[in-house]
Amino acid sequence: MEKLQQIDGVAAPLMRANIDTDIITPGKRIATTEREKMGEIAFEPLRFNDDGSENPDFVLNQDRYRDAQVLITGPNFGCGSSRETAVWALRGLGIRCVIGESFGDIFYNNCFQNSVLPVRLSAEEIAELATEVGPDRNNLSVQIDVAAKTITAPSGRVMHFELAPDRQQALLQGLDDIAQTLQHAEAIAKFQANDRTSRSWIHATPWQSNPSAEA
Repeated sequence: MEKLQQIDGVAAPLMRANIDTDIITPGKRIATTEREKMGEIAFEPLRFNDDGSENPDFVLNQDRYRDAQVLITGPNFGCGSSRETAVWALRGLGIRCVIGESFGDIFYNNCFQNSVLPVRLSAEEIAELATEVGPDRNNLSVQIDVAAKTITAPSGRVMHFELAPDRQQALLQGLDDIAQTLQHAEAIAKFQANDRTSRSWIHATPWQSNPSAEA
């Protein structure tokens, strides 16, 4: 997994509540879309018109926000079904951080498996930040420091966010859950070896534990 330590890029305001994972990656499309191309179908119901043309009203279709690395969202972002494809799609669009008041639990956890930082802020802070990167503003860039757990708005105002230490280290070091587990591979192997000795019957194959089964 790619490390995520700092972000310095454009933030786009998508201030709509309850954007679920089926909006982020429509179920009818994910079965025929490769992981590397999930960004092409991201937000399809909002991003494209019925004829396949871009919806000019959708924020990420606007030139000023097209290369955004940060998405500021309404509450309950990523709710709905537990599809990791939603986070793959965000990565495909270049999004590395999502800032919202609340997230779907599974979406939130999936972010950390794919080097995306989900940040919870208060409704007031989100509204202020969204205003600072609004369509009438010239400076749309924010800086995010994962180690310091800070967001610097275009105005220079610094906001602090909470992040569990294990989640923080996982992002800084580029480790998903499997990679974190493999850091303890030696201890796991030692435990397994001891367990095979002390509880050999647990590890016996069926024919070993029941010789009569051969008959």
